Amino acid sequence: MEAGVGLATGSLALLADAGHNAADVLSLILAWAATLLARRGPNGRHTYGMGKATIMASVTNGVLLVAAVGAIGWEAVQRLLSPGAVAPGPVMITAAIGVVINTATALLFMRGQHDLNVRGAFLHMMADAGVSAAVVIAAGLMLLTGGLQWLDPVLSLGIVAVILAGAWGLLKESAAMALDAAPPGIDPAEVRAFLASRPGVAEVHDLHIWSLSTTRVALTAHLVRPQAGDPDVFLAETSQALAGTFGIHHATLQVETGALDCHLAPDEVV
Repeated sequence: MEAGVGLATGSLALLADAGHNAADVLSLILAWAATLLARRGPNGRHTYGMGKATIMASVTNGVLLVAAVGAIGWEAVQRLLSPGAVAPGPVMITAAIGVVINTATALLFMRGQHDLNVRGAFLHMMADAGVSAAVVIAAGLMLLTGGLQWLDPVLSLGIVAVILAGAWGLLKESAAMALDAAPPGIDPAEVRAFLASRPGVAEVHDLHIWSLSTTRVALTAHLVRPQAGDPDVFLAETSQALAGTFGIHHATLQVETGALDCHLAPDEVV
C-alpha cells in the first residue's frame, strides 16, 4: 500500500520508507528461516549443526540494506536536481499508519536482544517508525505551506542515512562473526588470563573463540598443567566457569603436561 501511494503521489520519501519496510520484512523472513535451520542438530557433514545459518542471514540482511540505500540515494539526488510535485495529504495519512504498524511490530522484539538477528529486527522496526514519523512531519509542512517540495528528496537522503547507519553496524558485526572473530563482549585477553589462573595451569596457548551462531559461542584452548591431578574434575569445573563467567557454553580444552613442545603453541600458528 505504501509503495502504491508513493507512486501515485510522487513521494520518493514514501517510496523509500516502503522500500525500507520491504527490506525489513525480507530480513525477518531470512532470520526466521535461519532460526529454523539452526535448530537442526549436528549430522555427518555439519558436525556443529546449522547455527551459522543465523550469521549468514545477518550478513545477507546487511548487504540487502546497503544495496537499497544506493538505489534510494541515487534517485533522491536526481529529485533534488529536478524536484517533482508531491501530494502531501495522502502521504501524511499513509506514513502515520506506518508509524503505528512499525511501532507495534518493534514491541514484539523487545525481548531476546542478546540475539543479533532479533536485535537487528528491533532496531529496524524502530528506525522504520522514526522514518515514517519524519515523513508525516515533512508532508505536514508541505501541506501547510503549499510548497517546500524539496523536503521530499531531502528527507529521502535522511532516510538513506538512517538505513546506512543501522545496516553498517549490522553488516560489520555479522561479517566479523562470519570470519570467526571473538564475539562482542568477550575479550580474548580476559579469557586467557582466566584460564591461566585455573588451578595448576602454567601456560595457555592455541586459544580460539568464535561464534557458532548469533547466540552460541565456542572456545578451544591448550592448557599446560605439569601436575595434572584429576583432569576430569578440572575440565568439568573449568567448562562450567567459562559458561558462567563469559557465556561460553561450548568449550573444548586440551590438557598437556608440557613434557613435549606443542607445535600449536606460537600465537601466529593456527
